[in-house]
Amino acid sequence: MRKIILLITCMFGISVFSQIKVLKNESLVEIGKDNSVGLYKKDDKFTINYQDLNTSNLNTIRSFSFQNMDGDVSGLYKMIIDGFITTPDENIILELPNDIIELHYEKNYGQPTVQFIQYINKNRKYVGKSQFLNQKQVEKVFGKTSGKSAMYEKPATINHTNGTKSGSNQASTSAPASNGKNKKSRK
Repeated sequence: MRKIILLITCMFGISVFSQIKVLKNESLVEIGKDNSVGLYKKDDKFTINYQDLNTSNLNTIRSFSFQNMDGDVSGLYKMIIDGFITTPDENIILELPNDIIELHYEKNYGQPTVQFIQYINKNRKYVGKSQFLNQKQVEKVFGKTSGKSAMYEKPATINHTNGTKSGSNQASTSAPASNGKNKKSRK
């Protein structure tokens, strides 16, 4: 009887004080990537990763994230593409929950390009800059060339088996909020 109690106590002690715990594996799904800039999705949160060219260490990877509320991913894509068609006079400023992002347009070798400039934690002292992207690279990052742009929508709107949609699952196509700064009218 003592041996059984001792064995149970040892087994209980090992399971209570173990140091390794198995966690649920929640990975990001890649929407698109070109060179050092990529767009990833986890649930309804989208993350853009980029190699920071503003640091002396070229291995620095930075990211900014936002929720896809009211079709913000599609709106951001449309805003970037519209900037290629009509280059804005100033940077387009976007306020995210944790960061401020500027879309900086510039012509490189006669071709319009865009660069993400990130003010980390909304502090103008800490700045990250992505590489310049042309329109084809932006289309690749946003999954337009691979067809992964369908992943913008919530899973409920993609996996319909009977062909009916509920009205509450449809996303709008409005542009992301820019906090009233440099807004362009959308028609």
